[in-house]
Amino acid sequence: MSNITGITRGGTEYTPEFIMTLDQTKCIGCGRCFKTCPRDVFDLVDRDDLDLGDDDDWDDDDGFSDDAAMVMSLKDPMDCIGCMACFKVCPKACMTHAPQPAA
Repeated sequence: MSNITGITRGGTEYTPEFIMTLDQTKCIGCGRCFKTCPRDVFDLVDRDDLDLGDDDDWDDDDGFSDDAAMVMSLKDPMDCIGCMACFKVCPKACMTHAPQPAA
């Protein structure tokens, strides 16, 4: 089975890579992915509302205060168009992307 492909305005074929996962233990809540995403894929949530296991898993070298810490979550990953703009602006490489088979 072949992957989903797209065509640029110039006629060049490409393979979009869609968001698969977001590692919230790496996320610093900077919001860059949220701001650059042209769709409704992300949502900023309070880190304290998440059950991510031991607090030792958090990256403490992020330069942010732990008092009101926010992290990104996947609000609607099925709305992803595979542009990977979020991946390109993420300073912590929190996301994984992959091509998807055509239906």
